[in-house]
Amino acid sequence: MGLFSFFTKEKKEDLDKGLEKTKEGFLGRIARAVAGKSKIDEEVLDNLEEALVSSDVGLNTTIKIIKRIEERAARDKYVSTAEMNQLIREEIENLLAENKNTDTENFETPPGQKPYVMMVVGVNGAGKTTTIGKLAHQFKNNGKKVMLGAADTFRAAAVDQLEVWAKRSDVEMIRGQENADPASVAFQAVERGVSSGADVVIIDTAGRLHNRVDLMNELTKIKRVMQKVIPDAPHEVLLVLDGSTGQNAIEQAKHFTAATQVTALAITKLDGTAKGGVVLGISDQFHIPVKYIGVGEAIDKLQVFNKKLFVESLFKS
Repeated sequence: MGLFSFFTKEKKEDLDKGLEKTKEGFLGRIARAVAGKSKIDEEVLDNLEEALVSSDVGLNTTIKIIKRIEERAARDKYVSTAEMNQLIREEIENLLAENKNTDTENFETPPGQKPYVMMVVGVNGAGKTTTIGKLAHQFKNNGKKVMLGAADTFRAAAVDQLEVWAKRSDVEMIRGQENADPASVAFQAVERGVSSGADVVIIDTAGRLHNRVDLMNELTKIKRVMQKVIPDAPHEVLLVLDGSTGQNAIEQAKHFTAATQVTALAITKLDGTAKGGVVLGISDQFHIPVKYIGVGEAIDKLQVFNKKLFVESLFKS
């Protein structure tokens, strides 16, 4: 077995283990919804709706999925539970595909963008700094030179935490003085990334939501200052959300997508929750691709989100 096959198998095992709690509740509810049925009728649809909402998929996304299943059931006849499960699985995968979720497996950056600049946003406690550290580790393992910028300057603990991750990942980090202008730190990090030949520059930002106007102004300033070095920076604005908070993660996404143009999502802490269905709701409601998921605490347990593997794992009995 080749190296690539080994890591693919290992990744699937990590994903299966990380989604265990979600899968138990999700599959159990769906099994009860279709138990003893030989066709999809109104009772099955009502039961499915309750199962999906209870799995934190969210009401709007659930209604969309149920409508699609109803339309397909009107055209086709399904005579077994297995076929019904396959139908539900296909519609969930289709939904993820519509929101630009990919089947990528590796930590790659687009060609021609060097350094690739990522600005990471999210509330304190969502796992933002930890996600940045894990990203640095994964990119470096994939042969990339990584630079970190500690622009969450209002919390000394956040800067210190990022520095710990930088050392663990063996990557360079730019930090300023406590309460320094976050934009100036971001500028220095991008400038250093260019001069040192970095492939990826990841900028941490303050995780505040109490005043969205201030947040928006700060993020806009960071973007503007980085563009003095690289005109199209940042190439990605990554919003980190705590998957274990379920529907609260959707509320956080509303605030941050209003404050800045989020282009990708990272959903953390899926291994400790039964609320992994929120991945479907967040992706669908905001039409933003889920790019990374956290399925464990270890440094290598951040994965590139692969919609096919995710749905496969979700339906694996």
